[in-house]
Amino acid sequence: MIALIRELADRLLGRGEASITVPPFDGALKPNRLLEEADVFAEFAEPEDLATDGKALFIADGNRLWRHADNQLVQLATFEQPLTALCCLPDGALAVALNGKAIRIIGGPNDGQSWHEVGGKSLNAVNALSASPDGKLLATDGSRAQPYERWCHDLMERGQSGRVLLLDPSGPQHQVLAEGLGYAFGVCAAGNDILVSESWRHRIVSLKSQPAKPVLASLPAYPSRLALASAGGFWLTAFTARTQLVEFVLREAAYRRRMMKEIEPRYWVAPRLSSDNTFLEPLQGAHIKTMGILKPWAPPKSYGLVIRISSEGLPLYSLHSRADGSNHGVVAAVQCGNDLFVLAKGRRRILRLSVAAIEEGLRI
Repeated sequence: MIALIRELADRLLGRGEASITVPPFDGALKPNRLLEEADVFAEFAEPEDLATDGKALFIADGNRLWRHADNQLVQLATFEQPLTALCCLPDGALAVALNGKAIRIIGGPNDGQSWHEVGGKSLNAVNALSASPDGKLLATDGSRAQPYERWCHDLMERGQSGRVLLLDPSGPQHQVLAEGLGYAFGVCAAGNDILVSESWRHRIVSLKSQPAKPVLASLPAYPSRLALASAGGFWLTAFTARTQLVEFVLREAAYRRRMMKEIEPRYWVAPRLSSDNTFLEPLQGAHIKTMGILKPWAPPKSYGLVIRISSEGLPLYSLHSRADGSNHGVVAAVQCGNDLFVLAKGRRRILRLSVAAIEEGLRI
């Protein structure tokens, strides 16, 4: 009852979950052009995820799996369905998600082990995989309502059906660690804790206690996959920035329903992985550009962001491709040696940056 009264009061006063304010990019999230100026490592047709075992880089590209090591790029395997997530396991095997609806182990002592359902429910939108220290497999099933490729539909429907799963590659054991999340998109073990990206609530949560407790909240972007950093802590990606316009649309149910029913999804007032630069996009004309020049205050239609997180869950610094850039839709970042590889899905390319050069330039 108290929660219901608080929710009604927030809607009336425009605060809390009903607020359309967006936190600024400031402090450790102060914008720069590091992603925009990064070297392009490679371009692919349908890149989805990255993984590393510390020696080689693995790339999920459509239904193909690639390995890069010793300056050589080799295709390892081809699958019957597109890959939606990828990770390396301690025993040398790889785990892959197939079209979000199945998880399979490739190589190692458990080669061929697979899962199609967990907790009596079919897998639907598996978008991130990560190994735990004890050799088990962590997975996020982003939404029970929408498949992997329809993530924007899940946001516009205010979806809260994401799950976090724990799987044992050596046996049939599995466990649902959390559910009812606002699009779970990224998971990583942190000692005896597990951190999860909850995209639609713009936060990172800890599963050490139940219900999940926020570790990093009120982010100005939609967080996605997490990966371990060599010096401790994590790399967190965000696939686009939040805007007041989208926040407003999310709180106008009647408008959203009509927009989803009557307009093609690519023209919705919604987050995007990249801009098509077409006059049919919403808010064109003098609102965004004047004489072909993007206004400094124009809301970003897409964005690229990587955040370096400490082992305590605090942001240390960040890498950006801003509204006027092109390396947007960042969905994965992994560190291999002293190099950080970043997947900008909006441009279908992988970027490479030197971690030492980044920290020297930012005086970290």
